[in-house]
Amino acid sequence: MRYLDIAAVAQQSGVPASALRYYEEKGLIASVGRRGLRRLFDAGVLERLALIALGQAAGFSLDEIAGMFTVDGRPKIDRKTLRTKAEELDQTIQQLSSMRDGLRHAAVCPAPSHMECPSFRRLMQAAAAVRGDDSKRPPARRRHKPISPR
Repeated sequence: MRYLDIAAVAQQSGVPASALRYYEEKGLIASVGRRGLRRLFDAGVLERLALIALGQAAGFSLDEIAGMFTVDGRPKIDRKTLRTKAEELDQTIQQLSSMRDGLRHAAVCPAPSHMECPSFRRLMQAAAAVRGDDSKRPPARRRHKPISPR
């Protein structure tokens, strides 16, 4: 069985070592031991990290992703959860498409002022309505979670 130290995993996966330690702390991945002070991982961790990256790209939280693995580490992804996330993405795409179209209109609008343009005013109202409803606003995203203080 091939083992990779944390530096090799970070290099091959593109995930910083600090994020790997955080993922281990959250139970998303598990080291199999140490070589000196460096954590060792089974080579299969690269596939698991790819699944984690896919989940994050789709908008799942790390806690949601953690729930998509069995106790022994195999993926067990609920299809209903995937459908629900796809529907959320459809809504986000629709909102962003409307925003894009509104911005394109505003860029070429012949009105003397954007505030005099009915399309621009509708765009502002739509943005304010989304901002007022947290359930419709996509969460702020970071590429990796910071490591909690020890």
